[in-house]
Amino acid sequence: MPKSTTTLLWRGLLSIALGATSVLWPSITIGAFVIVFAVFAFLLSAVESLRAFSSDRVGPVLGWLFLAFIAVGAGCVALTWPGITALALTVCIGVWALMAGAGEIALGLLPGMRAGYRAFTTLTGLISIMLAFVLFARPDIGAVSLATVFGLFSLVHGVSTLVLSFQLRSRANVSPSAR
Repeated sequence: MPKSTTTLLWRGLLSIALGATSVLWPSITIGAFVIVFAVFAFLLSAVESLRAFSSDRVGPVLGWLFLAFIAVGAGCVALTWPGITALALTVCIGVWALMAGAGEIALGLLPGMRAGYRAFTTLTGLISIMLAFVLFARPDIGAVSLATVFGLFSLVHGVSTLVLSFQLRSRANVSPSAR
């Protein structure tokens, strides 16, 4: 079994590589997300088909087969029209950000919370809603921006993971008498 510092080191290096790729070539990242979505849709179709044929009644069989058919269609659309799929995924993220932002604002308005918590939660909700509107206004630029932000996050995460790995490694190398 590998040491945890070695695992952290590799995790950090992979995260930095992924982040650099995402920042330097956001279109590759968007394409990868579309392919991952297509693979997910095909796997979901297989699971729904298995569920259909494991049922002992006709109603659920038809329902599961219908869901499997929809999943295959989504996977085929993703691979056939990756640009439209990337835009649709960006809009879906926008819908998620809008709903999450509204929920955060609602939480921030609940009575009985500390003022700092309420302000932070409300501010976070407003930022999520602003992100949603930006993604809705220009989903083409939004997809590239999401890939770039993902890359920046991966770079920061990778560097912090490397620092943690080196800190843990240096602590492990310190002799017990020196502690």
